[in-house]
Amino acid sequence: MKKIIFTDKAPAPIGPYSQAVLSGNTLYASGQIALNPATGDLITENINDETQQVMQNIAAILEAANMTFENVVKATIFIMDMNNFAAINTVYGSFFNEKTAPARETVQVACLPKNVNVEISIIAVQ
Repeated sequence: MKKIIFTDKAPAPIGPYSQAVLSGNTLYASGQIALNPATGDLITENINDETQQVMQNIAAILEAANMTFENVVKATIFIMDMNNFAAINTVYGSFFNEKTAPARETVQVACLPKNVNVEISIIAVQ
């Protein structure tokens, strides 16, 4: 059985998908971009601020599912420019304990929704 997870502290879906789905004890969160859910503004001027907003959106979804970043077992990072990897990695890493960090891949892509620079999705387990 699946449970749809929704919070107004993360951007609302803009298509036929959910912010996240809880199936059993596993949470599958859709990719998050740097939309500020309070204002609807897109944060893209600075890669650090952009990544911070993405991670805050993920944090809100985790919280709505009664989880934290400690529950994350897998992350996927999509980036427009691999030259931004170090900056993205620094912000991303600040949300995890390095000794228990999740598995992850980082992929450079040709284009992301709304022409953002970074999108991150996660899988977490209770």
